[in-house]
Amino acid sequence: MGADRGRGGRRGPVRVVAYAVGGVVLLAGCASMPDSGDLRGVESTPRQDPQVRVFAMPPQEDAPPSDIVQGFLEALTSDDPHYETARKYLTGDAAKNWRPDDSATVLAGGPGTESDHSGNREDANDYSMTLTGTRVATVDAQQSYSPADGAYRESVHLSRDGKTKQWRIDVLPQGVVMGKSDFQRNYMSVNRYYFASNTAARADAENEPVREPAAVADPVYVRRRVDPMTQVVRSLLSGPTSLLGPVVRSSFPTGTALAKNAGALTPDDRSKLTVPLNDKAARAGADKCDEMAAQLLFTLRNLTPAVEEVELRSGGEKLCSLSEDRAETVATRGSAQRPDYLYFVDEKDRLVRIAAGSNGTRAEPVPGPLGEGNRALRSVAVSRDEHSAAGIGLDNKSLYVGSLVSGGSLGDPVLSSGGKSETDRLTPPSWDTQGDLWIADRNPADPRLLLLEDGAGDPVEVRTPGLDGRVQAVRVAADGVRIALVVEKDDKRSLLIGRIERDGKAGEPPAVTVLELRSATPELEEVTAMSWAGDARLVVVGRERGGVQQIGYVQVDGSTPEASVPAALTGVKEIAATEDERLPLVAYSEDLIVRLPSGLQWQKVTEGTAPVYPG
Repeated sequence: MGADRGRGGRRGPVRVVAYAVGGVVLLAGCASMPDSGDLRGVESTPRQDPQVRVFAMPPQEDAPPSDIVQGFLEALTSDDPHYETARKYLTGDAAKNWRPDDSATVLAGGPGTESDHSGNREDANDYSMTLTGTRVATVDAQQSYSPADGAYRESVHLSRDGKTKQWRIDVLPQGVVMGKSDFQRNYMSVNRYYFASNTAARADAENEPVREPAAVADPVYVRRRVDPMTQVVRSLLSGPTSLLGPVVRSSFPTGTALAKNAGALTPDDRSKLTVPLNDKAARAGADKCDEMAAQLLFTLRNLTPAVEEVELRSGGEKLCSLSEDRAETVATRGSAQRPDYLYFVDEKDRLVRIAAGSNGTRAEPVPGPLGEGNRALRSVAVSRDEHSAAGIGLDNKSLYVGSLVSGGSLGDPVLSSGGKSETDRLTPPSWDTQGDLWIADRNPADPRLLLLEDGAGDPVEVRTPGLDGRVQAVRVAADGVRIALVVEKDDKRSLLIGRIERDGKAGEPPAVTVLELRSATPELEEVTAMSWAGDARLVVVGRERGGVQQIGYVQVDGSTPEASVPAALTGVKEIAATEDERLPLVAYSEDLIVRLPSGLQWQKVTEGTAPVYPG
């Protein structure tokens, strides 16, 4: 194993791969062993084979320092639940103090090793080495992934035991380190679900009825073959990541954890998972218990379709149970909301629509003023309830909002830009789940990100501390707490994801801030178009430096999801997707609207521009 491993030292220990075949465990070495010469790196275990388990080998007798370090690095990528074999490469004190769950550092080609030749002698009792590589990402103690770059250099010190004469590592960095392919084989991304806290706050401030809470996906990385179901449940109970903590809540009472005797969690033959919790969970009322079960069910369904019902218990007593169909009545998820129509602008510059997911090619004008053609449109956005729409005029100067009901009038623009050229005026707008309209004014003299409550009234300027560049595109997530921005700086266009925070009192303009903006596409030099394509996933059109345009998926944390890459399509100017991943991608390319049904190639729909799903 260990295709990522650097070749800075000799390779002694190897890992063992176990294949479960017909109830018999067959052991096979990672590669055939040469009779002489250095051991070479070999291919990583195929990620797609669920039967493959990788186990580390303990230190060999009288192994030199270089082999001890290499063996330890190999052990970090095994399926050992508690890294017990890896700890055998450490001294007793180092093994007690090492915290592998603190972090994971992902390197482009795996860790290499350099010997500190100044004073290093294997006939002495201490030895120093340096782990080297190029950073790709880090996973913190909350299991949250972040892209990273720059050189990685960390020192490792070894000492030789005076009695046994065996080398062991006594100083090492906390956490684990491995190459990108080993990380992808060992870890997987799972969306944990919490509830947006701003929906209830706004309803209370405006004396509106409290709606079903919006479920917010909080992705984390867990070890793929180390009882992932139990890992994910423990992770969910521990609370949201710091990035989302200020805008989401958990319905689990503080201190809730799995019961001490819980053991490994496994659904029964009826696809029901029973989750035993400690006595803290017994405090929750019936409604809160349903929300707790919904959090678990949404999270576990993201992990595996094998769970269709969750039952919560505490102290031997049943608290509640929730099935998949009833969970959708407890909270709303973007991925569970199927829009009625796909919308775009036709050759007459009108807003038209086609039934979402259909094979139709004939569009009909929408009811209301935006479908009548009285105002020529450049781009559009349709509210998530599909009752209202917003349109930008052909010159990108004016924003209009109208009802999708016959007989309505359009009226004057609700917003105008003072930019001198079309590219320095308004971006296409985006609606959030609360019925507010977001848009950016690209006027170089006064660039702003703006929000119009209920699509009307005076625009509220959204604060964007730390934003470096000019916003070129805006898309608000279905959860209402995340926003995606394409930001231009120095002729480079990047996709940034931020957290939306609202603070306001009844009768006063809201104070809205976008915080913690982070790049989701660090490898792309130019992002041309983007759209939300899942609860924590986007589809992006862009290109790397010196590369050609490509279409791909990215996670909100900047990682690459395990999803098939869309079929290639040239000249893409706009792209549309929906959080419901069953609906096809739609794009504007070469003056045509085209769509990509699952498993097929791009198909022509009709002439037109600016395709959008609601949102």
